[in-house]
Amino acid sequence: MKLFDAGALRPGTTPARLSRFASAADLVNRTLARHGLAFEAAGNEGAELASPLMRTPAGLAGLQAGLQSRARQDAPLPEGAQFRQEQYECAAGSRAFRTYVPSSAARGVTGIVLMLHGCTQTAEDFAAGTGMNALAERHGFVAVYPQQARGNNAQSCWNWFSRGDQRRDRGEPAILAGLTARLMAEFEVPAGRVFAAGLSAGAAMAVILGETYPDVFSAIGVHSGIPFAAAGDVPSAFAAMAGRSRAATAPDSPDTALRSIVFHGTTDTTVHPVNGELIAERSVARHRGPTIETVQRGTAGGRSFARTITTMENGIARLEHWVIDGLGHAWSGGSPAGTYTDPRGPDSSREMIRFFFEAPE
Repeated sequence: MKLFDAGALRPGTTPARLSRFASAADLVNRTLARHGLAFEAAGNEGAELASPLMRTPAGLAGLQAGLQSRARQDAPLPEGAQFRQEQYECAAGSRAFRTYVPSSAARGVTGIVLMLHGCTQTAEDFAAGTGMNALAERHGFVAVYPQQARGNNAQSCWNWFSRGDQRRDRGEPAILAGLTARLMAEFEVPAGRVFAAGLSAGAAMAVILGETYPDVFSAIGVHSGIPFAAAGDVPSAFAAMAGRSRAATAPDSPDTALRSIVFHGTTDTTVHPVNGELIAERSVARHRGPTIETVQRGTAGGRSFARTITTMENGIARLEHWVIDGLGHAWSGGSPAGTYTDPRGPDSSREMIRFFFEAPE
């Protein structure tokens, strides 16, 4: 199903016409394209403009920022650092990915953080928006950015709503865990120092990785995400996004090292905030021992937040659940160099890295 003629968008189109085009396409494409649930692409640039997930606080400026971030993907790096372009292939399929190797890697790395972009984003865009390369350089870890191909999803979303991509040794979880294992071997990173994080559809896939590969990933960062097995097809995906998730919060397997840090904005109209609550509840429910819960409230960048911390008997935080007042569907504290970011705090990238690495190996 072709939703509109992407060829109608000419280079000489004015900003006003671009805005009208995007608004009209949005009305047509709102339902099927919101989370990459349309099964045919309308063309790369046209699909990006039509997708409501391209709506940032700055409107079409978000698209311009994304294009600028892609143009800067090969900007000068610190001496000795690398931002590699790579490909991974296994029986489940193949994906391209970017790997940021810090300048200190020759002396050893502190860990690996797998970063999963949201719909319509690219690996480079997500790296720019989250600022994770700078944190990797500062703290000595390797940051990895897999790239979803439009051939696998029309809006470049990770297929979190597909049953075939929710299981161990199958589909996208097998590909992502496999490329991570390859980097673990290359950089001699032990279990317990490998983490996955994502935004939106990428966050939903990070949840799946935490559930299906707890032997690879010891903690996950979930920003504006959706619970494990919340959907198994297109209709249930829409229901989950709207807050009518089928996911159960009761434990259904032995306790694992599924430590989670969850961020969600109170004004997210793309993925209902109740999804963050369900992810948090499941993380705590799966722990067999006693826990202590504390709630901290504060402000950052003019935004107020509530941070619920659930601590295990060993003193390590099992869960941090951040509810950010007034934040929409955007990476909190992110850079305007990338799309779907809100530069106002709290800084979710910094807080995720703190949470990941504060636990002993």
